[in-house]
Amino acid sequence: MAKAYKKQPLGRGLSALLSDQIEGVESANDKDADQIIGNIIEIPLDQIKINPFQPRTNFENEKILELANSISELGVIQPITVRKKGAKSYEIISGERRLRALQFLKIKDIPAYVRIANDQQSLEMALVENIQREDLDPIEIALCYQRLMDEVMLTQDEMSRRVGKKRSTIANYIRLLKLDPIIQSGIRDKFISMGHGRAILSVEKSEDQLKLYKKILKNSLSVRDVELLAKKQGKTNLGNIKSETKLSKNLNDELIKLRKVFNSKVNIRLKEKDNGTILFPFTNITEFKTLIKKLNAKK
Repeated sequence: MAKAYKKQPLGRGLSALLSDQIEGVESANDKDADQIIGNIIEIPLDQIKINPFQPRTNFENEKILELANSISELGVIQPITVRKKGAKSYEIISGERRLRALQFLKIKDIPAYVRIANDQQSLEMALVENIQREDLDPIEIALCYQRLMDEVMLTQDEMSRRVGKKRSTIANYIRLLKLDPIIQSGIRDKFISMGHGRAILSVEKSEDQLKLYKKILKNSLSVRDVELLAKKQGKTNLGNIKSETKLSKNLNDELIKLRKVFNSKVNIRLKEKDNGTILFPFTNITEFKTLIKKLNAKK
């Protein structure tokens, strides 16, 4: 067998012995199962199948190449984890990037931990392992959490205990899946951050979210900029609804006059008929001072 790593964690005799023993192990109750589970075995790459439950969908070729270069110099530092599917057949649970890197290097064998797991356990292990990765994008993490809820039937509290994350953190990731798919793609492709996405979520309508997303790309807006814009847009929309649906003709005429006098998009928010609040928007301290001067001049 070709060596997949430079430092052997087991003597070749023991490694070969375990590789032979594993052929007869189908469950945790089988003979020799206790010697196999938790130990590192060298497994031919052509016996390993991709996990259909793999939550990760993005594998950057550049990252795989970097990992392959590292492995060619240092060897495989961390074995992959597989589960036994049948005679000379395994399914990867975690470590697909390492597997792809070794395939690129045309190395025949890979060190692996062997687990005895059913489909649900395999899915849960793959999802939890992926969530812990530092290079996973926020949408992939959100999808992992969603699958743990939908397919493994875990609650957010249970997920919090499994992955060591606060429940509020998990909820924030899952909320990203409410964004328009175009915006989700923008997060995955690193055009905007998770913080931008969370700020966009405060805008209700999908078309308004997309307009805000385009503004971010065009003007390179910070998360704080987006939060302020989203807040302003929400208030403006509310003001427009009030003025368009409830203002009487007389009040609407007066509103038009106010806007001309103050050269500002003044709004009226009604609580009852002829009872409400006049809103004077401003975007900076200069506009605020100008409004105050004009108001004082009217005394």
